[in-house]
Amino acid sequence: MRIVIIDDHPLVRQGLSTVLSIENDISVVGEASTAKEGISLVCEKRPDIAIVDLRLGDSCGLDTIQSCKEQVPECKYVVLTSSADRDDFCRAEEIGVDGYILKQAFPEEIVTAVRLVHRGRKYFDPIMVEHIIHNKVHDPLSVLTSRERDVFNALGEGLRNREIAQKLYITEFTVKKHVSQILAKLDLSDRTQAALLARSRRVGI
Repeated sequence: MRIVIIDDHPLVRQGLSTVLSIENDISVVGEASTAKEGISLVCEKRPDIAIVDLRLGDSCGLDTIQSCKEQVPECKYVVLTSSADRDDFCRAEEIGVDGYILKQAFPEEIVTAVRLVHRGRKYFDPIMVEHIIHNKVHDPLSVLTSRERDVFNALGEGLRNREIAQKLYITEFTVKKHVSQILAKLDLSDRTQAALLARSRRVGI
């Protein structure tokens, strides 16, 4: 399989390239250190898998992945990060990444992950999965996606759909959809209940 690595840390790129290149069935065909270079690299090489750092200097690796997916949808995208933040993980899931690996993973785990992804399966770091499950058990609001939490907090501020749409740069239709999802997930009867709960919890703030 052909892989490209997009990471702004030279040592990480070198170490990852060394780990992967040892394997007979894996070939690292390119490396990039910035979002712009990464997008160009993926478009030029059209690899089987792109391993992308979550933080690329001042850029977000997830935005880079979204741009790449629009131009090279057949490539599979794996996030490599030191962040165990739930919001990062949830957004990665929302945009449809194929894998999410923490940088503290053992080399053999990374190799296993890219092979599973190459075969069409998803791979999420076990530490991340355990963290998410733990949070869901202890916090019922953790079922909300990152964007749903944004809308939820806006409801707590007493904003109407049009105001929420303007604040979050999304359409009113999208806001209505998110509100419906929030009510269903939290088993609430109306937006007033959601607003009261948001004021008491202030999720994500």
